[in-house]
Amino acid sequence: MSCHTVAWVGASHGLSIVVLSVLLSACRPSATPTASDASQASPPSASSSEPALIQVGPDMAKRFQVETVTMIDLVEFQSVPGRIEANDRKVTRIGAVVTGRVTDVMVDVGDRLVVGQPLAAIASPELTQTQMSYLRAHATASLADRAVDRAKLLFQADVIGSAELQRRESELAVARAESKALGDQLRLMGLSAQGLERLKEQGSLQPVGFVLASQAGIVIERKVNNGQVAQPGDPLFTVADLSNVWVVGALPEQTAKAVQVGQGVDIEVPALDGRKITGKIIYVGDTVSPETRTVTIRTEVENARRDMKPQMLATMRIRGEVRRQLVIPQESVIRENDHDHVYVQVAPGQFRMTPVQLAQPLNGVRPVITGLQENDQVVTQGAFHLHHERKRTELQ
Repeated sequence: MSCHTVAWVGASHGLSIVVLSVLLSACRPSATPTASDASQASPPSASSSEPALIQVGPDMAKRFQVETVTMIDLVEFQSVPGRIEANDRKVTRIGAVVTGRVTDVMVDVGDRLVVGQPLAAIASPELTQTQMSYLRAHATASLADRAVDRAKLLFQADVIGSAELQRRESELAVARAESKALGDQLRLMGLSAQGLERLKEQGSLQPVGFVLASQAGIVIERKVNNGQVAQPGDPLFTVADLSNVWVVGALPEQTAKAVQVGQGVDIEVPALDGRKITGKIIYVGDTVSPETRTVTIRTEVENARRDMKPQMLATMRIRGEVRRQLVIPQESVIRENDHDHVYVQVAPGQFRMTPVQLAQPLNGVRPVITGLQENDQVVTQGAFHLHHERKRTELQ
């Protein structure tokens, strides 16, 4: 139908509008498709009555890998952030036993120690006074020893009685005990065995005492410098045996009840190229931290190579109970509208998009809570491509 421009002039404005409207409608092309148009349209791949169902041809179906949903023995893991710490049972804090001024610091943080190694020298008037007391006690013991020898001779000659001999022997025992006690005190003050022997034999006073290592290990802390006045009880050095360390984690209070002493734990240390270490929980805290709302847990591991350093970060994966669980591969899951879906094969080349409820990923699989049954066939490899094909069909 051809369309012509029409000009209408009349007295009635309303009539002109009606006539123009009729003419314009007559000029519009027909919306009814022709037979040739209908023959060129492609048939839909998805059922109009069930949009979640998609049918693909045999060639395309070969691109998708389908696996059977099965039950497996699944070990639940709970991941907890943690860190490496020195084993408190193998940590010793070493200080001075006398008041004095530090004249020399002989070790630093990171040094490896042996038992008895000098750590620092301290000049102390108390040390000098104790050495003098030891000399007097040693001299008294020597006199008492000679007095006993004379008393024995006099007793044999019937010059003195047995009571006098016993008194002198008692005085000797007291003098020897006092000398020994002062010698032990000097060794605690850092006087070496050689220095004590020189003091006893030659009367040579040692001007300084030494802070000695009471445990083998590594110096992890030093709180002393030259010229500092040290008091008894002040921790000057901290020495740790790092052949055995703790891994300490913070467990959320909501999940603390599921963890017990003796449970197995896998430990991964990122700084060691993700090396995995196995251990057992040796401690679960009885209180909750008010700042973090977590419960402290701890495991103990061997560190023979000394490559696990205190304060290194670690991840603790606590093994739970073994249970039978329906699972699907992680790659089969499609996320849409904040929900998980999978494609289930209902017939050769025919797949249905099925909503599912899944637990968190575990060892490359997703435990199924609801939505699937055992022996269902789900698309694994190619699931994303199939989903894209269904979306494209919907748009067409």
